Amino acid sequence: MKHINNRTIIFILLVTVNIIGTIILCSCGNTESADLPWNLILVNSKNPIPKNYEVTLTELSNGNTVDERIYPELQQMFDSARSAGIYPMVSEAYRTSEEQQAMMDEKIQEFINDGYSKRKAKNLAKNWVAAPGTSEHELGLALDINSDGSLSSDSEVYGWLAENAYKYGFILRYPPGKENITGIDYEPWHYRYVGQEAASEIFERQICLEEYLSGT
Repeated sequence: MKHINNRTIIFILLVTVNIIGTIILCSCGNTESADLPWNLILVNSKNPIPKNYEVTLTELSNGNTVDERIYPELQQMFDSARSAGIYPMVSEAYRTSEEQQAMMDEKIQEFINDGYSKRKAKNLAKNWVAAPGTSEHELGLALDINSDGSLSSDSEVYGWLAENAYKYGFILRYPPGKENITGIDYEPWHYRYVGQEAASEIFERQICLEEYLSGT
């Protein structure tokens, strides 16, 4: 029998560990999102949109589009807000991957115009715009909601949504104090549909979607 020295044994063990680690990482991938119901799919910098994800869209009156499954509750929420004298408007909704890339390119160019190198501009842009495939807007479940600009102020709209959106299945996706978990600064305008059951628990516990899904 051929003698195997210690170095050979260590090398074999390291290769084996690396192979097992690769298998584990590959099997995990984005299975968490893939196994979740459509309304709870997690999308962020570490969890890209599941492969073969498809969405059927409904067009809003201002031309923006959303997943048709969230439209009824979105309409109910806006009707309730208007009844309370608050006039919200969807300023951003579904985006294609190409549109997301265009936003990224535009932000990079802004930093370049400010005097930053292309490499630095790209790094800075990532703090402001999600890379294509990692933006909730590509799901059709995320909305940027602001005021209509005349009958209400942004602060009035944000305040009403913060207290009432959960009743219609929407959550403040990037709340203050959760930046270290979501990876995104507080955005009072960004809402995500998760369904009334999940939204109610997230609101009551004052947690973010990542915490809800992890069982925290």
